[in-house]
Amino acid sequence: MFDFEAQQQQQGYHFIAGVDEVGRGPLAGPVVAAAVILPADIASTGQLSGLTDSKKLSERKRNAFCTQIQTHALDYSLGVVSAPVIDRINILQATYLAMWRAVKGLQQADYLLIDGNKQLPYWEGPQTALVKGDSRSLSIAAASVLAKVARDRMMERFESHYPGYGLAQHKGYPTAFHRAQVQTLGLSPQHRRSFCQRLLEPIA
Repeated sequence: MFDFEAQQQQQGYHFIAGVDEVGRGPLAGPVVAAAVILPADIASTGQLSGLTDSKKLSERKRNAFCTQIQTHALDYSLGVVSAPVIDRINILQATYLAMWRAVKGLQQADYLLIDGNKQLPYWEGPQTALVKGDSRSLSIAAASVLAKVARDRMMERFESHYPGYGLAQHKGYPTAFHRAQVQTLGLSPQHRRSFCQRLLEPIA
């Protein structure tokens, strides 16, 4: 899980940031990205043993790892892009923007490891895109956990402001209950209109 970081360290890079995002598919809420720089010796210490893609971890384990990552990371940062901006610039560009904001929030980074098959267009330094990187790179896995925990907590807070949709339970994803409530209640300010448009079209 630390081979990609070790390879870049051998090339002389010292601040290798793993970057990942969550929230591309939901009907509501922001897209959130995180960037994390781990110490060079993190793998040998075993401090983050068992860390992997956030989707493969229980909520309890994600929260526990989130605390450990924040404790041991050299640096970390979050980037958030709201639902209205997603509607305005589309989800792909919003994902890039969230990642860029996360990277810009770091004090220093000299190499990026990006989850997925596309590099970050705004970054002028060296980078590598890793398909399924959150299961292959410890730094990307750490970013996936921070982003997931942060977004889940945002959605739980939104529940109290926009009750009735079940945001705290499904976190904005298109469950049958969520789709039905959008059709019943209409859209909240946290809903992505471009994602919900078909749900609101009259049935012929």
